[in-house]
Amino acid sequence: MAQGAVKKSKPVVARKPTRSGPKPGAKVIKPKKTQIITQNKIKHKSSCGLTAQTEKLLASKAGHLEILKGGKRDKKDGGDKKGKK
Repeated sequence: MAQGAVKKSKPVVARKPTRSGPKPGAKVIKPKKTQIITQNKIKHKSSCGLTAQTEKLLASKAGHLEILKGGKRDKKDGGDKKGKK
């Protein structure tokens, strides 16, 4: 039996590896001027306070959720419906 010509296989293209987690964010360069540093501290403190107030407000509106603290159940005396009948 006669053998035919050797077939050449196509070259395999290497795929780029995919990231399993989230992509890294942009690099932030910290300021060196003292005035800007103090402004950032004040801004951070005020934003933390706003976040806490917002979470407390949401917890009071959605008080039926056991996960959130500060809801309607926490405002009652016992806050536990299982013990009452």
